[in-house]
Amino acid sequence: MKRLLLAGLLVAAPLRAQQGPASPALLAEIDKRTAAIVDKVTAWRHDIHQHPELGYQEKRTAALVAAHLKSLGMEVQENVGGIPGVVGILKGGKPGPTVALRADMDALPVTELVNVPFKSTVRTVYNGVETGVMHACGHDMHTAMLMGTAEVLAGLKASLPGTVKFLFQPAEEVPPRGGAQPMIDAGVMQGVDGVFGLHVGPGPLGALSFRQGAISAASDGFRIVVHGKQSHGAAPSRGVDPIVVSAEIVTALQTIVSRSVDLGAAPAVVTVGAIHGGLRENIIPDSVWMIGTIRTFDPAARTLIGQRMKTLATNIAAAHNATAEVTVDLGYGSTINHAAMVSRFSPTLKRVAGTAGAQESKTASMAGEDFSRFAELAPGFFFNLAVSPVGTDLKTVASNHSPLFQGDDKALPVGVRAMSTLALEFLTSGGIPRVP
Repeated sequence: MKRLLLAGLLVAAPLRAQQGPASPALLAEIDKRTAAIVDKVTAWRHDIHQHPELGYQEKRTAALVAAHLKSLGMEVQENVGGIPGVVGILKGGKPGPTVALRADMDALPVTELVNVPFKSTVRTVYNGVETGVMHACGHDMHTAMLMGTAEVLAGLKASLPGTVKFLFQPAEEVPPRGGAQPMIDAGVMQGVDGVFGLHVGPGPLGALSFRQGAISAASDGFRIVVHGKQSHGAAPSRGVDPIVVSAEIVTALQTIVSRSVDLGAAPAVVTVGAIHGGLRENIIPDSVWMIGTIRTFDPAARTLIGQRMKTLATNIAAAHNATAEVTVDLGYGSTINHAAMVSRFSPTLKRVAGTAGAQESKTASMAGEDFSRFAELAPGFFFNLAVSPVGTDLKTVASNHSPLFQGDDKALPVGVRAMSTLALEFLTSGGIPRVP
């Protein structure tokens, strides 16, 4: 209810007088200032990449960010939302709207296999298993680029007609609350008239892509625990084998999308990401657990999949004299790009991308993003930056979340210029009209 009331207050905000486009001199100054700090941005990226931190644990990264923002003379808020969130507030020299720029800071429980000089060697225990920690989704690049953007815009403070909020968010990879919701609950979106974010991924180095409407899927998590009866592996008839039951459930879950969901309305995905049961070869365990993700765009499909999952799992288990507990956690909604934001500011991306190109994507990504929560409270524009090294075979390149994912430092100034220019043009244009 609190979020709905806040959304209502934002939508009801008075219209701002439209000003004009940013001057060529200011745009040129952004390019100049970006070029001057490329080495700093690259060093930040390498440092963050070499010291990755999982969601809600980003204390070192947050301290690095906060120290930099303070050095720029900004008002800085730390531990926002009771988590390692950082907000920097840059008040321009002239009155105007408020724009928010967001970057996520968390890494993943992935052991890095890319041999770069700044390779991560950090280890942790995750879900009871020892593993490496890696920025396998490019959040190290996101953070470094927004730090660079903060420096560029701070240098233009006197010329900015309005306010810039820099949102450095933890725990994007930790649904269902993630890092966005605690920061929103702490009030970071109050007074914000528009919000921008970007995500890196495979593709031609420096290319930008965007989409009006849904650009990423709703992302929900599920957990299924199958309870059987433990027995000797040589005497399965004396027990109830939860591994066999779980195998049937995993197979049956794949029929939900293929046989129960109207794929003509929108795509959907059900993935089992982890399954565990037993300790040795000749003992049938008493239980098995599995976890996974559900990705949808259609609200009806989102509800249906959760219902069908519970029906299939519990009835398959019952048919084998086992039981199944099914929990579905509603996570992030679909990220919706505001039509007027895309219409007005996509030409900015085309200008920034230059020969690398910027184009509208025909399809949305099945990836999930808690940027969706920021975009529910102010007109949002989320776009993608391709970071594959030149010469990479784009047909076989490793995707985000792979231990082989690699981002080229040469893409960093493109992201800095894009975010800096979008913020400047949003402010100089007076934002976009709101419908009361």
